[in-house]
Amino acid sequence: MKAMIFAAGLGTRLRPLTDNVPKALLEVGGAPMLELVIKKLAAAGVKELVVNTHHFHEKIEAFLRARNNFGLKAEISREAEFPLETGGGLKKAAAFFNDGKPFFAYNADVYSEMDLGALYAAHLSTGALATLAVRERSSRRHLLFDAQMNLKGREGETEAAGLRPFAFSGIQVISPGIFAEMRETGVFSVTGVYLRLAGEGRPIKGFEDKSPYWSDIGDRERLEAARFRAAEGIKL
Repeated sequence: MKAMIFAAGLGTRLRPLTDNVPKALLEVGGAPMLELVIKKLAAAGVKELVVNTHHFHEKIEAFLRARNNFGLKAEISREAEFPLETGGGLKKAAAFFNDGKPFFAYNADVYSEMDLGALYAAHLSTGALATLAVRERSSRRHLLFDAQMNLKGREGETEAAGLRPFAFSGIQVISPGIFAEMRETGVFSVTGVYLRLAGEGRPIKGFEDKSPYWSDIGDRERLEAARFRAAEGIKL
């Protein structure tokens, strides 16, 4: 099983913490977020992964080398000039996913207690192009799903009658067939690809994550909240 970890973010809202270290290497519970994510993916069966990098890319590469890639086969997809966002970064790394099997994609700044195995099994059961982990939580960019958890649009852009709003958790399982469907180029979000494909009737699914805790570490408040949670001794 393979995975991609998105770790190219600039972490601007976390400055000055990210003035000398990439956001993916900020510590939560005594370990860098990147380490927590890799170990969680490995526990779910991932053996090979690719990490995209930009901001302080050399520090992420050095960290992985020093830890012997945590016993996994790992590659770096460096975005040297500027971050390509999730869609552009995924498309750049497409050649890594050459075995025809669905793979995880996971934002390095997400601290989550969800069951990755359940997410993967749900994806396999539907034949979707992608299955997005989603939660009922506040968000300015809710995605809308029907009763069968088919993606139907985005709140504020799509008629919401009969649809349920969920926030995307930054964790997903993707079938490699998605690459043939990516007409977008350059810098773009994978969420935009999903919304376009869903509008064309292609199968993009949601998986409701009901685990006890989720947070990204996008700003100081959320970083400290994740650190507090980790200090309680909750195992990811």
